[in-house]
Amino acid sequence: MQQQVMVRYGELFLKSESVMHHYIRILTRNIGRALEAEGLAHTIEEHRGRLYINCDDPKQAAVAARVFGVVDTSVVTRTEPTMEAIAAAAVEIVAGSGKNNGSFAVRARREAVKGFTSQELGAFVGSAILDRYPDFTVDLTNPEYEVFVEARHYGGFVTDSFYPGPGGLPLGTQGRAVCLISAGIDSPVAAWLMMRRGTDLLLLHMNGGRHAGAATRDDAFAHAETLSTHCMGTEIGIIEVDMEPFFSALLTLKESRFRCILCKRFMHRVASRIGEEHRCSAIVNGDNLGQVASQTLENLATVTPAATLPVLRPLITYDKEEIVTLAKKIQTFIPRPGDHACRMVPKKPATAATIRQIEEEEAKLPIADLIQKAVESAVRRTALSGSVIDG
Repeated sequence: MQQQVMVRYGELFLKSESVMHHYIRILTRNIGRALEAEGLAHTIEEHRGRLYINCDDPKQAAVAARVFGVVDTSVVTRTEPTMEAIAAAAVEIVAGSGKNNGSFAVRARREAVKGFTSQELGAFVGSAILDRYPDFTVDLTNPEYEVFVEARHYGGFVTDSFYPGPGGLPLGTQGRAVCLISAGIDSPVAAWLMMRRGTDLLLLHMNGGRHAGAATRDDAFAHAETLSTHCMGTEIGIIEVDMEPFFSALLTLKESRFRCILCKRFMHRVASRIGEEHRCSAIVNGDNLGQVASQTLENLATVTPAATLPVLRPLITYDKEEIVTLAKKIQTFIPRPGDHACRMVPKKPATAATIRQIEEEEAKLPIADLIQKAVESAVRRTALSGSVIDG
């Protein structure tokens, strides 16, 4: 018997054989990068439906469980694929758990092994546990304790605990997008959701300088650092651009109520330029329908045409409580945020600006020159395994 980490993945099975194998190779690569980033020596076996990490440190189960595309991981005892060997390992697992009474159940699976069914395997293992611990009672509906066993042609596997993973698709399987990242709650959650769907991201932070709160830049970069812990060993690019020239120009306009719409359109134009330069296929942002004035349906319809890349809004139907809950789960929520105020927000922002109104205002600004200045101001950095580094 030996210990391994079993890695389960989910919807990859929905793909064709060639695509599934391609995705599994990327998943294996990403797991390897995460383990290497933690300094954990390992080898990985690939079998249909499962990956197995050979290791000396059970910590690898928790590390692998953070990788996108992983449904869950567990430290398993590997045996010969016989009922007797699996039952002996299950009894040892129970002994190590410290449990010897109450209700329990054995959850059994069998694949490509002849001589017994899944039900027979479960019953055999359950009887072995009861023989050793007669104070247990069987409850297959709502047990207090569960033992999971699998018999496959290449081995038997036993465990009693799992580390839940994020699921989704392996990072790097769905192309690349440029993602607007701010100091707020929404944008890092939107970024994480896109990463969970397999999209590599280039984070783009619009630095408002003196027009933005003192903590805005630092907290936006803190979000980038946290996001990089969800793909340990894999780099996330960050580009920072200077928004001060645009904001200064915006202050020359008499109609302050359109500022937020003008700003959003400008950001999408800059994101389009930078995204195209870095081979991105879309723009991602944290817009949420009706949350603020610039995110009414009318204003979103006015903002979107400014982009030359498709705009993806993964949070569009979430309510704020749902976003905050997810932000806490992925650890991008800052309980006591610093000054994130935007000094450009008008007292009465427009909630239903038309494209014609906005284009008339934009005609009063040197938009092309301002976009060029913003693009030329870009500074590239990298988030890697919880840190932001220059270059």
